Amino acid sequence: MHNSVDKLNLIKKEILTSSNSNVNIIAVSKTFPINDIYPLINDGHIHFGENKIQEAIEKWSDIKKDFPHIKLHMIGKLQTNKVKYVIPFFDYIHSLDNLKLAEKISNEQSKKKKRPKIFIQVNIGDESQKSGITIERIEEFFKVCIQDLNLNIVGLMCLPPNNTKTDLYFDKMQKLINKLPLQELSMGMSSDYINAIKYGSTFVRIGSKIFGERS
Repeated sequence: MHNSVDKLNLIKKEILTSSNSNVNIIAVSKTFPINDIYPLINDGHIHFGENKIQEAIEKWSDIKKDFPHIKLHMIGKLQTNKVKYVIPFFDYIHSLDNLKLAEKISNEQSKKKKRPKIFIQVNIGDESQKSGITIERIEEFFKVCIQDLNLNIVGLMCLPPNNTKTDLYFDKMQKLINKLPLQELSMGMSSDYINAIKYGSTFVRIGSKIFGERS
């Protein structure tokens, strides 16, 4: 059995031990060659995360034909001029962070006849250098996305500030999602996914802990 498969199984076991939640693990495969990823695909893993569109298309086009059940997650910042490539190819978008982008996705999904599942990115730490919708504006932004733009919003996503208080931000996210008719929370990475799951995360993004450090 391949190393990455062993590592993924250990993570699954750890998650089961710490919570009975149904958590989806997104194997963050960005920058890793397809040969590193094949063992996971052959083991039946479904969710993979990429953040560069060109790299993803080159890497996954043939594989998605052979394994149509695989779900690709766009986890990086999404520029409006790239939306036309993302809609046909990705199943989930984790980084809807402004109205202009929402309008562009709405437009393209009508053209391409495909509605990806979308997470609204929350600027949970209210950081000026980070993108995302502020806590105060989430409900209003969500309404516009659903009612005016026909977006398939499934949940909220956050990248907490780089400090040790992630629990504080995960707690805020859990309270926020309870105010909305949404089920999914995308939060938690290799260093803090167990904590994120305690606060209701349903999608965790794990890269280095599965594939090793990026070169």
